[in-house]
Amino acid sequence: MSLLAVHLVSRLLSLSCCWALSCHDTELSPDFSLAGDYLLAGLFPVHSHCPGVRRRPTVTVCDRPNSFNSHGYHLFQAMRFGIEEINNSTTLLPNVTLGYQLYDVCSESANVYATLKVLSVLGTHHIEVRANPAHYSPAALAVIGPDTTSHAATTAALLSPFLVPLVSYEASSRMLGVKRYYPSFLRTIPSDEHQVEVLVLLLQRFGWVWISLVGSDGDYGQLGVRALEELALQQGICIAFKDIIPFSAYPGSERMQAMMLHLARARTTVVVVFSSRQLARVFFESVVLANLTAKVWIASEDWAISRHISSVPGIWGIGTVLGVAIQQRLVPGLKEFEEAHVQAAKGAHGPCSEGSWCSSNQLCRECRGFTAQQMPTLGAFSMSSAYNVYRAVYAVAHGLHQLLDCASGACSRDKVYPWQLLEQIRKVNFLLHEDNVMFNDNGDPFSSYDIIAWDWSGSEWNFRVIGSSTGPPVQLDINKTKIRWHGEDNQVPKSVCSSDCLEGHQRVIVGFYHCCFECVPCEAGTFLNKSDLHSCQPCGKEEWAPEGSETCFPRTVVFLTWHEPISWVLLAANTLLLVLVIGTAALFAWHLETPVVRSAGGRLCFFMLGSLAGGSCGLYGFFGEPTLPMCLLRQGLFALGFAIFLSCLTIRSFQLVFIFKFSAKVPTFYHAWVRNRGPSLFVVTSSVAQLLICMTWLAVWTPRPTREYQRFPQLVVLDCTEANSVGFLLAFAYNGLLSVSAFACSYLGKGLPENYNEAKCVTFSLLLNFVAWIGFFTTASVYQGKYLPAVHVLAALSSLSGSFGAYFLPKCYVILRRPDLNSAEHFQASIQDYTRRCGST
Repeated sequence: MSLLAVHLVSRLLSLSCCWALSCHDTELSPDFSLAGDYLLAGLFPVHSHCPGVRRRPTVTVCDRPNSFNSHGYHLFQAMRFGIEEINNSTTLLPNVTLGYQLYDVCSESANVYATLKVLSVLGTHHIEVRANPAHYSPAALAVIGPDTTSHAATTAALLSPFLVPLVSYEASSRMLGVKRYYPSFLRTIPSDEHQVEVLVLLLQRFGWVWISLVGSDGDYGQLGVRALEELALQQGICIAFKDIIPFSAYPGSERMQAMMLHLARARTTVVVVFSSRQLARVFFESVVLANLTAKVWIASEDWAISRHISSVPGIWGIGTVLGVAIQQRLVPGLKEFEEAHVQAAKGAHGPCSEGSWCSSNQLCRECRGFTAQQMPTLGAFSMSSAYNVYRAVYAVAHGLHQLLDCASGACSRDKVYPWQLLEQIRKVNFLLHEDNVMFNDNGDPFSSYDIIAWDWSGSEWNFRVIGSSTGPPVQLDINKTKIRWHGEDNQVPKSVCSSDCLEGHQRVIVGFYHCCFECVPCEAGTFLNKSDLHSCQPCGKEEWAPEGSETCFPRTVVFLTWHEPISWVLLAANTLLLVLVIGTAALFAWHLETPVVRSAGGRLCFFMLGSLAGGSCGLYGFFGEPTLPMCLLRQGLFALGFAIFLSCLTIRSFQLVFIFKFSAKVPTFYHAWVRNRGPSLFVVTSSVAQLLICMTWLAVWTPRPTREYQRFPQLVVLDCTEANSVGFLLAFAYNGLLSVSAFACSYLGKGLPENYNEAKCVTFSLLLNFVAWIGFFTTASVYQGKYLPAVHVLAALSSLSGSFGAYFLPKCYVILRRPDLNSAEHFQASIQDYTRRCGST
């Protein structure tokens, strides 16, 4: 800043001080001033605010009729009492006395002029603005106060360039903690930032998410409402209605009637009132007039335990009042100090002498005194604020104690600049009546709040402490049993737009507010994570969830195990088939040269029985947890084995028909067929064709173990992948073609001699084969569960056992039970009979 600018500002401020104080050199009242080695200033609302004059650019005459502020009076006396205690102490600031200048800040103009008086050079009305403010010595080294945020912001802005410490006892706005703008500001009341956190935690503790929010005009209410709204929205709390009580409001005004109407229409049970005491009274007088009852009113600390509010006529019927208040502490001896002061004054009351000054910033019209019966009552709210004043005085004294190096028992009495004292106040850490006094980096105290509830159960109003806050981080400890809720059942009132959803139901927002929603159940396979109540999350691949679930469950891994009853039945049947096949092979080997065995195909029967045994062995691969070898072998063995059997059955039927019906007609072809081993060539060719198909299938469309997730939501089905592969369909189609060929050849031989006529049995077995596989594919199209492999085994087992039974069992019966039919004579007679019938036709 240039020297010219500095001098101009200095002249302007000097003129302002002269204009404000009329440049009087009058003797100050002893109640408002005290001489000392080091002076402190105190700014207190000894008289109430007057909205009509609060913005006038002149010094307000504070002592208007009926404007006395008993609360400010107690704060005023608390500073006087604290300084008197310190001056009488032998350990704190020994051989040094503190003086004070106290100012009545009943309006903004009075506050400004009091601040300018503090900044003026001692004994003058001039403020010197220097290029280096570090060497400036104002009248007071530190200032205690003022009370409201707006007053504190003005005072802090004026004092900060000079780094004069300002310790407020009631200004709680978090804006004042920004050191960039208010570097010399400290306070002994907790910041509204912590109060807002406590209020939001209080709402969350009782599940109140649908609220109304009312604030007061001015920095305290408006900044508090803004901070509360931001944090509440972050925590999922919806504000259905928000409004500000204007300075010009009065009970019954059109503005207040409209506010009450909107508040009633908001349908909220809980109303947070972040307001100053003066405007909170106007609000609740309007609430009583509008008959708004059965609500929960949440109080900010400025009016939570104030009798100024609790004395509103009819307020006892509005509902339940909860709030946050600064933790209650007493100033030991303050009440006795005030009583002694009243006794000494002897109730002086009347006109003041001409030119007398009641306070340091205004001319008195009437000097006031009290009698013992008239003195203001020191209630809990005033005592709490008075303790903050008391603590602020001691914080400054301890800072000065360190600065003057008083630890040795005698203080140095050196010249002290405000910025030096500011540094020491920031570092203080001492016990004051078991209360640890210190400041954080923002100049805020490490203090907590009490959670209080109003109590009308006795003969008069009272409040009870139901909990407290701790931190940081801020946490609440509340004894809910101490709260007496309005209503007959003493139940916690609900304040929600929509009731909580059932488990597993997501919230679908309806309208503008996220607190108003419909409940929709989560679909199967999804679940509702409690961290996000508005969308259902899909379960993991190995998990499942029914409709309307809050969690996912592990899927059950299923496959056709060895120890299940259906497995035992199928395994027993398959094993029995194998035993019968082996037994039949042994029986045929024993009777290899008999006509029955020779007519059945002779040594070809062993090839047929071996193919049936191979197909049967492949069925064991359907049991147990699927592995790659099992998947490769089970279908391949069955498809190849059954194809060999069908090839043998086809050529066997064809050969019989050819011998009996066409050999005589085409002898050349017959001899070439026999000579070139036509039957063997057909069987080998047909079997090799199926072998190639199976090998291509296993190579190109390799069946592998798979975990199937789509069939059942709660199951993981272990299976092989062959059922839907092209190779499987080709192998199955080839076996179907062989079945049709065998069926056709057998049907053509229905007229052969009885011992060679197998049409009925073969036809039956092939029909059973078709039915079994049609049944399997039909089942597979509608069912893909754990027992599908069992259906597959049943179809394959039906085909094998039907083919075996139809072809081999009749021949075994003849060998074992009808040896008379197993003779050359019987077969020769049967052929002769066939020849006679053919000849007759």
